[in-house]
Amino acid sequence: MTIWHGDLLFVGAQSKNLSGAINRVTQRTSSAAFDHIGLIEIAHGLPHILHASSKKGSVKEPLDSLLKNNHDDDRLFAIYRIDSIYQNAIPEAIARARQMLGKPYNWSYTLNDSSYYCSDFVERAFRHIALFQLEPMTFKNPKTGDFDEFWKIFYANQGLEVPEGELGCNPNGMAASRHIHYVGSFHTRAE
Repeated sequence: MTIWHGDLLFVGAQSKNLSGAINRVTQRTSSAAFDHIGLIEIAHGLPHILHASSKKGSVKEPLDSLLKNNHDDDRLFAIYRIDSIYQNAIPEAIARARQMLGKPYNWSYTLNDSSYYCSDFVERAFRHIALFQLEPMTFKNPKTGDFDEFWKIFYANQGLEVPEGELGCNPNGMAASRHIHYVGSFHTRAE
């Protein structure tokens, strides 16, 4: 599988912790379970990922670095490509993503201009063509209809109300966009 400049990298969700909590309240289909997204930039012939990392903030890093940091988890990585009619928007999206680098990670998951979470970062990169739509966020577990216990504790620890219904985006919703298509996937495995 060839990775192109402007492709989107989705990272498979795990069942526990923050990853599991994100997936429990946002998963739309059984075939797509993601907790992270980034934008691929090919620089000097090598793929890099532009993304908002919970560990590093908004950064550009070699794709190999991201893969090595996740090799112990047997993580799924899926490549999605923007439909051909939007390919001319990629240079502007990359430029917008570069302008967001250096900002901290947004732990409240509410939109602001001083910090970003992963899907917010990618949505903003392509906002000039409205590639993705902001939607009312939910933190309710669809199996119970109540707020997921993880999110109740998560927001209580920050002294915040759960931002139910506020506009936002998430990797699973973005993967379901009609403007992108699945290219292929691979796993990282512990050696």
